[in-house]
Amino acid sequence: MEKYSAGEAELAACRNLIETCRTEAHKRLIGQDVLFDGIMTAFIAGGHVLLEGVPGLAKTLAVKTFAQISGLDFKRIQFTPDLLPADVSGTLIYEQGKGTFSVRKGPVFTNLLLADEINRSPAKVQSALLEAMGEYQVTIGEQSFELPKPFFVMATQNPIDQEGTYNLPEAELDRFLLKILLNYPSGEEEQRIVKSGGRLEEVPVARVFDADSIKLCRSLLDDVTVTDDIVRYIVSIVNVTRPDKDKKNTGSASGSAVLKYLSFGASPRAGIALLQCAKAAALFQGRSFVLPEDVKLAAPAVMRHRLVLSYEAAADSVTADEIISRILDFVPVP
Repeated sequence: MEKYSAGEAELAACRNLIETCRTEAHKRLIGQDVLFDGIMTAFIAGGHVLLEGVPGLAKTLAVKTFAQISGLDFKRIQFTPDLLPADVSGTLIYEQGKGTFSVRKGPVFTNLLLADEINRSPAKVQSALLEAMGEYQVTIGEQSFELPKPFFVMATQNPIDQEGTYNLPEAELDRFLLKILLNYPSGEEEQRIVKSGGRLEEVPVARVFDADSIKLCRSLLDDVTVTDDIVRYIVSIVNVTRPDKDKKNTGSASGSAVLKYLSFGASPRAGIALLQCAKAAALFQGRSFVLPEDVKLAAPAVMRHRLVLSYEAAADSVTADEIISRILDFVPVP
């Protein structure tokens, strides 16, 4: 029987929790490991996650499954073109008998919030979530109300080229720790999905997390060691995405080739997010320190929604993921 020190025992306990979550999720989700790992990464790191894919790829099922595994209070908002900001955050109700206004809190007052098809509503409704996601509070009338802890937004959206969708404001996009892109399942995976007859949602899953286990994993994340070399590596990756004339004139050929495809780069918040997600990747592997491989693994999901591409990128059919891949190829690894 293996013996662990106190720190190693806690790391092993956290990794076992993550593996148990994956095992439970696999009862319902077929071929969506990246999706569920992204949700868990954002949750442990204290951020929010945006899931993008065409209808029918189990985005909503994945969120519901995580809600049941976590055991936390869960609410869902179906975003539609006629949704109002008050339908998200809440409103003041006039009570005629008392002659006063009372507060009716909206569905945002929960632990886990599913914002389903968030880009089906106009920007003013999408922005109603901005204060909640950034400051963990909501203002109704002249009063501010703190949201329950933990508060975690899982938003789904359809590709923006589909009919009836709106672009999310850049300020709101930046509040999402990760953006996960969903692909179609493989042939073998799709056969298993078809054989299920659409009844995977009926498969029971067990609750894995409780208040103590969430606190344990988040405290361990804070204790993951990050060297100055790793921090410099993260800053270098983020800094390369910021176009300016000096870089275009004096930068390397590889850097210039990337910069022509970018109108705006990632903010310092992207560096913070990349550090947090790299620490989560190390923690999920049972390590108490970050390696460059952890940074590379986290970079696409952290940065793809924070880059504003130029017209040249659209003309050459270059995606944000391709740009991130090129950046990771030429930025020196410590």
